[in-house]
Order: sequence, then structure tokens, then C-alpha cells
Amino acid sequence: WGGSAPSNPYTTNEEGFGPAWANSLFEDNAQFGLGIATGAAQRREALHHRVQEALASSVPMSEELLEALTGWFENYEDAEVANVAAKELVPLLEQEKDEHPAIKAIYAEHDMLHKPSTWIIGGDGWAYDIGFGGLDHVLASGENVNILVLDTEVYSNTGGQRSKATPMSAVTKFAAGGKERPKKDLGAIAMSYGDVYVASTSLHANYGQVVKAMSEAERYPGVSLVLCYSPCIMHGISSGMCSAIDESKMAVETGYWPLYRYNPSIKEDATHHRFQLDSKKIKGDLEELLKHENRFQILARKAPEVAEKLHHDLDEAVHARHDRYKSMAAGDYSAPGHVAPGRDEPRQ
Repeated sequence: WGGSAPSNPYTTNEEGFGPAWANSLFEDNAQFGLGIATGAAQRREALHHRVQEALASSVPMSEELLEALTGWFENYEDAEVANVAAKELVPLLEQEKDEHPAIKAIYAEHDMLHKPSTWIIGGDGWAYDIGFGGLDHVLASGENVNILVLDTEVYSNTGGQRSKATPMSAVTKFAAGGKERPKKDLGAIAMSYGDVYVASTSLHANYGQVVKAMSEAERYPGVSLVLCYSPCIMHGISSGMCSAIDESKMAVETGYWPLYRYNPSIKEDATHHRFQLDSKKIKGDLEELLKHENRFQILARKAPEVAEKLHHDLDEAVHARHDRYKSMAAGDYSAPGHVAPGRDEPRQ
């Protein structure tokens, strides 16, 4: 998505900051990203300790530097405050770095004054299938790292093979007769930990909800998982649908792709609930959506009776999930399949 071509599309802003992109193997994406996140966290903790020692031992420095270092030290985990303090600190440290070895040591690590944001990005083939073991390891780690899954519901990059993200009744390679098993609910698996931020989003259907989810994920002091509906050429969207935008909107309106946010930092009570259902109503018939995608219509043409049954089962599953999510949004986690409310406080 950002590094498959022999060039890097990322650049820096006027302050010299921007995405630093890297990858390893397809299957170890999660572990690779976790290593980057924990490495940065350890470097910042070491810098925090250096600043603490400098302040405690009354290292000679200007009042401006003392005030700036103190402000950074007290708020180094708050990205908005720390990043502003860092902009002020760097020129002050540069001016005084030769005045004392402690200041020079802090200046040597000044790239860690800013708090970096780490995002592990991948598709459903990695997240649901080949790399799920590593992904689950990250979900269970409690580390402050974000995961973005671009879900095309099929192995898009290798020719359209079935993945565990492929929905029931869809025709793909290795599921020529229509996939008979339901799609893996990665969001529910992540929510079952109780202290993982989880969101299900669709950029074309609700831009504001995507921005809100990614902002909350970034602020959450633990693991965050954002699932993104990603229309794909393998879906075979018909020309009558006009565009992937229309398809995405219909997918949300019919309940096929739910929009929700699960935020463990919310204290559960009678009026505040960790699970928030952003697509509150099902509008329209799921069959209308399926009619516009060749992955579903291949089976309808080839084996109409089988397609009718699988489409009916898919529709029932969609409505059952929606009912379950409505209950969770009201604070009722008692029915089978519901996730636990989670811990009262996220891991710090």
C-alpha cells in the first residue's frame, strides 16, 4: 500500500517530520512493528531518566532550558504537550550542549523528545491468516502500538484466493462453490481481551467516523486495532453500482460492514459504554448489495439454490450480529458472543 513500488511515497513536512516506513516479511509484520514500537519506547524511557537525573542533580543550565526540560519531563507521554515542548527544547539544548556532559547526552537523543506514532499496517491475508499468530501476540502485549488492517476480504495481491476474512457465499479461488463458513470476526477476538481499542470503519461510508476512530486509537495508551473496509477489484463491483463509494455505503447501510468503536478507556456506567455502534440502523436489503458484486453473483448463476441458502444464512448472521451490537452499545454484554466490558483502567 505504501512500499510495494520501487519508490517511497512519503516525505516530510516543513518541520522535517514525516512517516518513516519499513517492512520485513509478510508474515512477521506484527512482530516487526512491535519491535519498532518497543525500541522507541525504551529509548524515550532512557531519555526520560537522563532528564530526571539532570534535573535532580542541579546540572547548570539556563532558566529557559530548565523550564523547558521540566515541562517535557512531566508530560513526555502526552504527545501533544511533549511535541510542543520538544520544538522549544532542541534549539536550547543545541546552544548549551557543550556546557555540561549531561546536557550533551540529552541532546544526542533529541530525536526522541518527540513522541513517535507507530502504526502496523497490513491486509486481511496477513491479519486474519498467515500473520494472525503474530498479530494476536501484539494484541495481548498491552504495548502502546496501533494496528491498521485494510480488509479486502480476499488475498488480493496473489490472485484472489479465499482468506478467513472472506464472507460466507463469496466465490474465490479455493472456494469455487461459495465459501460455506462465516467470516472470522477479528474485531470480536480483539475486544475479548478487554483492554484493546477496536474500531470498524469505512472511509467511503463515513469519513468522520474514520477520523474519530484513528484519533481515539492514537490517544489510547495501549494496543489499538482499526479495521478498514477496502473495496477491491476482486469483488467484481458491477457498473450499475457506479463506484466503490456507492458499494461501501450500501455495505454499511445493509449491515454487511458494521461501524463501531470499542474504547476501554471509557468508564462503564449506566450512560457511558465502551462499545459504541456508529451504524445504528440497517437500511435496505442485503440481497441488493450482493446483486452488485460478481463474487456473489457467480454462485447465483451457477448454483442458484446453493446461493439462495448461503445468502439467506449470511443475511441472518448480519442481523444477529447487529442485534448483538445494539445490546452491547446499551451496556448489555450478557448474551452469548458478547465481549466482556474490559478493565476499568487501560494499561499505562
